Amino acid sequence: QVQVVESGGGLVQPGGSLRLSCAASGHTLDYYAIGWFHQAPGKEREGVSCISSRDGSTHYADSVKGRFTISRDSAKNTVYLEMNSLKPEDAAYYYCALHLGPGACVGRVEPYEYQYWGQGTQVTVSS
Repeated sequence: QVQVVESGGGLVQPGGSLRLSCAASGHTLDYYAIGWFHQAPGKEREGVSCISSRDGSTHYADSVKGRFTISRDSAKNTVYLEMNSLKPEDAAYYYCALHLGPGACVGRVEPYEYQYWGQGTQVTVSS
């Protein structure tokens, strides 16, 4: 069983920044494609960004390009989502998810490709 844990959410003013972290104890994240998703109340879960296991390539939703950055720290076995220039519409629960092996994060970040999910961390953007 893979337990995925997100952290780093919180309240931030518009234009501010947050860094979310994703960890999975006992499992080496380098073997997984990692996706970040968000879900606002009453809306469907949407892909935000992902990083592949094969070559470290990344993908971003158009709404976050240029503002969000996904990265791996293999030494810490952690994947980060750096979120800058946050907007009120970025407010949501953010989920980290894992896909073992290749086949995910190939030009898209879709929830159905990911097998293991965390419980989410809430991001609130408000003045």
